[in-house]
Amino acid sequence: MTNGIFIAGTDTGIGKTIIAGGIAAALKSRGIDIGVMKPFETGISKLNGKWKLQDGAFLKKSAGVKDPDELITPFCFEKSLAPYVAANLENVQIDLNKVHRAFNELSSRHSLVVVEGAGGLIVPIKKKYFYANLARDLNLSVIIVVRPGLGSINHTLLTIKAAQSYDLKVIGIIFNNYNNCHYGTAEKTNPKAIEELSNLPVLGEMPFLSNLSLESLVRTIGKNINIGNIISFIDKGDMDPPLIPSLQRSGNGMVNKNKTFQHSIEQLEKADKKYIWHPFTQMQDWIKETPVIIERGEANYLIDIHGNRYIDGASSLWTTIHGHQKKEINEAIINQTNKIAHSTLLGLTNIPSIELSKRLVNVTPEGLSKVFYSDNGSTAVEIGLKIACQYWRQKSSQFSGKTKFISLVNAYHGDTLGSLGVGGIDLFHQVYKPIIINSIKVPSPYCYRCHLKKNYPSCKLACVDELEDTAWKQRDNIAALIIEPIMQGAAGMLKSPPGYLKRVRQICTKFNILMIADEVATGFGRTGKMFACDHERIAPDIMCLAKGITGGYLPLAATLTTEEIFNAFCGDYSELKTFFHGHTYTGNPIACAAAIASIDLFKKEKTLIQLQEKIKLLKEKLSLITKLSQTGEVRQAGFMVGIEMVKNKKTGESYPWQEKMGIKVIMEARKRGVIIRPLGNVIVLMPPLSISEDELITLVDVVYESILKMTK
Repeated sequence: MTNGIFIAGTDTGIGKTIIAGGIAAALKSRGIDIGVMKPFETGISKLNGKWKLQDGAFLKKSAGVKDPDELITPFCFEKSLAPYVAANLENVQIDLNKVHRAFNELSSRHSLVVVEGAGGLIVPIKKKYFYANLARDLNLSVIIVVRPGLGSINHTLLTIKAAQSYDLKVIGIIFNNYNNCHYGTAEKTNPKAIEELSNLPVLGEMPFLSNLSLESLVRTIGKNINIGNIISFIDKGDMDPPLIPSLQRSGNGMVNKNKTFQHSIEQLEKADKKYIWHPFTQMQDWIKETPVIIERGEANYLIDIHGNRYIDGASSLWTTIHGHQKKEINEAIINQTNKIAHSTLLGLTNIPSIELSKRLVNVTPEGLSKVFYSDNGSTAVEIGLKIACQYWRQKSSQFSGKTKFISLVNAYHGDTLGSLGVGGIDLFHQVYKPIIINSIKVPSPYCYRCHLKKNYPSCKLACVDELEDTAWKQRDNIAALIIEPIMQGAAGMLKSPPGYLKRVRQICTKFNILMIADEVATGFGRTGKMFACDHERIAPDIMCLAKGITGGYLPLAATLTTEEIFNAFCGDYSELKTFFHGHTYTGNPIACAAAIASIDLFKKEKTLIQLQEKIKLLKEKLSLITKLSQTGEVRQAGFMVGIEMVKNKKTGESYPWQEKMGIKVIMEARKRGVIIRPLGNVIVLMPPLSISEDELITLVDVVYESILKMTK
């Protein structure tokens, strides 16, 4: 599917502009509402301080449009060079978001946009970003313009190969006799040869035009180029509607062409503020701001209703693994939907839930053999707590007193009453103290602000000694200890020092305490291994999973236990050992199908192997942020990063919370095309595992620049 036509050349100086303008004019003459665009025009000058478009002006005239020049050609350069080279020489920063916004605006104004490229698909726009990337990002299908004569076969086949390598759909090939060249044997035989070799249609051969009037161009195009083939391509449904045709600013006279949405942008913004209560959001502040309304996702980008593209630096709240619109997961969901959308696990079962349970047992630490499904991280934890409590009561009467839990200061395990009870962030939990059962709190391994004033490794994990002392004193009362392994997420990305997790496992075993690993945030590759527990080769008794389990597609969670725990719930019905817990959508087939596809992708794409070099690159780039005077500590575990900003690096003095420094930084990053989230004064980075190295560099660079600007 495509959003427009991209006119590419095999070389410079072959008349792409003539062909692009001619096709636009010819399509317009057939009743199609045509827009035109030349994103970058080089080799032009200014008149009275304004760029004097040449190619862009010709396209505009050919299509008979009145769109602003800045939409038709967002970037202009004096040097007749590739945009990347010209921009560097002229000290201009190319903002691709500007190009995307212009294209989306033109798409909203017209049924179809004809975009003129450059003399080749691999002409650089930015470092490691070519015209082929742009055509793919704008979802355009390609027409290749070729010069007749010797070399055309080679150049054409190479261009086709380049297009295919970027998954671009090629509509066909046009030969253009731009320079009135000699019409010899090569010129006569090449079109047929290229058709045979490429299996793509030659749409026609344009003769040399001595009289370049619009009328003669349209007439010649109509006579020599198979416009009907292009129209057929459109009519077959190979053309997508404009990106956001229905989301127009009120009062601009635009018409909603495809009726996908029945609202203006202002109406959507108003409805959001009127009806939606957003999580963890002071709504009094929210209604004063203009919300970012996300319409779609592509790979590692979020795209709003204005066409602005943002790197998804927070993985859509720590969920997206393989990027947005992953073909394999899309297909898995569609295939399952065509079978059955939902069937209960109460008294029945279904194929996807069975298949997923096998995969989860295979990829999680050894010993975990039973899977209990739910739909989010809070419920997964709630289930784990209830299982632990009931387990001891049913195991033996001598353990009936084991009803309490150990958790860490600063911990966050969810929003349900049970999970609130093992939380340790006063900002979130204080107001609910009258209705929650509090756990026994032990200090977090917060090395940067060690409450013992010690340093690792000379401390010899003294904080674990405190935990062990508490566990020994309360051993007869404690059912389980719950912990986020390696990295405490919402606590501010607090990374535990090496050896800490293994000691915790040893203490739990020593004092007969179940260990619950909350891997809701850390699971599925986030820390560089499939699960955070794998870093120190430990196996919990209970493991809680959610967030990334479906690759960021659908709500699903799982609580895994050992066979030993499971067996304590087996018995005669009269014994009432059943685990009386469940949710309506437990084991939903569509969600399970998405999760199966996501887990399979880890093996297919060697995700964890590919991730290791990117983790090294991320660490290298973060070293620049570490050196900032405004940065106290940068904590990284794989693709989980916490950047703690401080007012005074020497003393560790924090910014007052009233200054909203974290919010200021993430809002500045948003202006620069990056979506991230703060935890107070801690900036969190958790991009999709699929993010490219170039995107990763951009992400960190934007955060660096945003911190610098907002902490001046």
